[in-house]
Amino acid sequence: MTAADKIKLEAGWKHALREEFDKPYMQELSEFLRQEKAAGKEIYPPGALIFNALDSTPLDRVKVVIIGQDPYHGPGQAHGLCFSVQPGEATPPSLLNIYKELKRDLNIDIAAHGCLQHWAEQGVLLLNTSLTVERGNAGAHAGKGWQHFTDRVIEVVSEQRPHLVFLLWGKHAQSKERLIDPTKHLILRSPHPSPLSAHRGFIGNGHFSRSNKFLAQHGLTPIDWALPPL
Repeated sequence: MTAADKIKLEAGWKHALREEFDKPYMQELSEFLRQEKAAGKEIYPPGALIFNALDSTPLDRVKVVIIGQDPYHGPGQAHGLCFSVQPGEATPPSLLNIYKELKRDLNIDIAAHGCLQHWAEQGVLLLNTSLTVERGNAGAHAGKGWQHFTDRVIEVVSEQRPHLVFLLWGKHAQSKERLIDPTKHLILRSPHPSPLSAHRGFIGNGHFSRSNKFLAQHGLTPIDWALPPL
């Protein structure tokens, strides 16, 4: 039995990524997470939701890729989708700015919640580049191995899917552009939606309408960016 056989993951992604689970970096990452939990540290998101971005958006259904950094580090927030929080949690400031741009761009009313599962289920891959974090310690698992795994996710989706839109918000996301084939895909860049930078060009970027126009031009169903009530 290989390491991949022990992982519960959506079948298309599991097939495409199975070699990653046997690589030394992934073994070291698994041991690091085991030791952190053994030391009594709280790790987010819960184990069953670590791969939620991949489970919610099968490889053969990806249309849009949004790249975040690491999960929210407060209790009850993270559920494996970048920028998204679990139902019942307050909408974080960066996500509120995303909603403000949706309102400006497509006249979509600001959602009353912060759960983006509806986007994921339509083909929006909401990928953080680190898939776990320690409670109250932002970036705690950066550099522990997740970056190699999620870089490979970006490479795989770029290689295997046609006509994707990549939304690269902020310098961290834009550092991943080297992994994307620009001859096949639409790459849109802007500042991060954080309150520290949203006013420098995130608000006004038009990325949601531009994404849907590109998808429609290639015969794909546009994304319904409006979030239904929970």
